[in-house]
Amino acid sequence: MSSVRVVTMEQKLAALAVLTQPTTAGATTWRAAWERRASLTEFGFDWSSDLCSGAMDMPLTFDFRMPCRRHDFGYRNYRSVGRFAEHKARVDNAFLFDMRTVCARVKGVREATCRGIAWSYYQAVRRFGSLARNQDTARVPGV
Repeated sequence: MSSVRVVTMEQKLAALAVLTQPTTAGATTWRAAWERRASLTEFGFDWSSDLCSGAMDMPLTFDFRMPCRRHDFGYRNYRSVGRFAEHKARVDNAFLFDMRTVCARVKGVREATCRGIAWSYYQAVRRFGSLARNQDTARVPGV
């Protein structure tokens, strides 16, 4: 007989804080959690994602899918607990951090191009990321 772990709101918020840090450790921890998300059901996290919403997920072959997943994760889960406004900036900064990590894997002019696209995506979510088409998702209009 297995017991179901009960997670308090404080524990959920603490986990969200760790998983949305704009750092290498935060990104690494999130990716590990993403890979074992089926075993983290007690937290009640929303792992759904529409990737980069209306924007290209892989502009010019730069793969921003994982940064977009983590960004959606932060937005959706902080919205679900009513704490979106106070954590939005950190989630957006983590998005930029993750995209810059993708860009660091390419060199020369392509890296500069990637960083420019990442900056544009970041500016879009900073400005329009609080606008939601429905209560559970944050989509960037026209991006």
